[in-house]
Amino acid sequence: MSARDQLLVVIDPGARRADGESVRIARDVLGAGAAVRVCLPDGPEEFTKALARRGARRLVVIGDDRALLRAVQALHRERGLAGPALALVPVGAAQTLARTLGVPAGAVAAARAVLEGAERRLDLLVDESDGVVLGDLRIPPVDGGPPRPGGRAVASAASTRIPGLSRASAADGHAWLRSCQSFVRTLAARPSRVAAAPVAGPSRLRVEADGVTLVDLDQPVEGVRVTAGHGGLAQVEVRPTSVGAEAAPLRVRARSVTVSGADFRYRADATVTGPVRTRTWTVHQGAWGLTLPR
Repeated sequence: MSARDQLLVVIDPGARRADGESVRIARDVLGAGAAVRVCLPDGPEEFTKALARRGARRLVVIGDDRALLRAVQALHRERGLAGPALALVPVGAAQTLARTLGVPAGAVAAARAVLEGAERRLDLLVDESDGVVLGDLRIPPVDGGPPRPGGRAVASAASTRIPGLSRASAADGHAWLRSCQSFVRTLAARPSRVAAAPVAGPSRLRVEADGVTLVDLDQPVEGVRVTAGHGGLAQVEVRPTSVGAEAAPLRVRARSVTVSGADFRYRADATVTGPVRTRTWTVHQGAWGLTLPR
């Protein structure tokens, strides 16, 4: 039996909790087409140890984007990305990165791609602290969504009937109730302090691409985005703060990107990192392999 037909299937704990049925289906499909050794780590440390003991078996991760990132990070640190391509069966809530990379959705389709697909070598962004980026990074980090509106309980109180008013006290009660409702509506109309989340303003950053300064500290920017891309060059987009007419974004392709300035945070794939004062990302062309449909 060839090494391609021998699989080490590492099932992330989060996948087992999120959708045990999809995990079972993926195991059945993989087991029907290859010799499968299943590993059920209880946490990140056991997850990393399982990868180190894979031997000649092809690695298959059942989990979400975070599990894929954890696997690539661990393989990069042990300099194991040059070996056979890893594969992913996406199970869990976070699957944006998997879709972007071309991994099929659904346990059956993804498991069949593991058995019948082909290896595709992909570029990798690596920073000076050995952190990796598979898709893209953004400064400032993309928020998870707008804050929940506050004051909902207060607003509903204005239209709530107050029990316990007898018919005899209805005349007096109506006047009192109208005053109470008017006061509550006044409170509900005021902006909620909880809902008033601070909005991130423009950042003053120096962005350099292959040693050439795109923007300096005297030019505020709304955001920076760096995508791993293909062919050994990252796609860099810088959006300067508009003054009057909307400023056009700056777009270049580069092998290395350095961002520096005041403390900033960035979102790399599914992880927010920082604050840092400077960070350099370098493209490693074709550094890792992923099994994708033919």
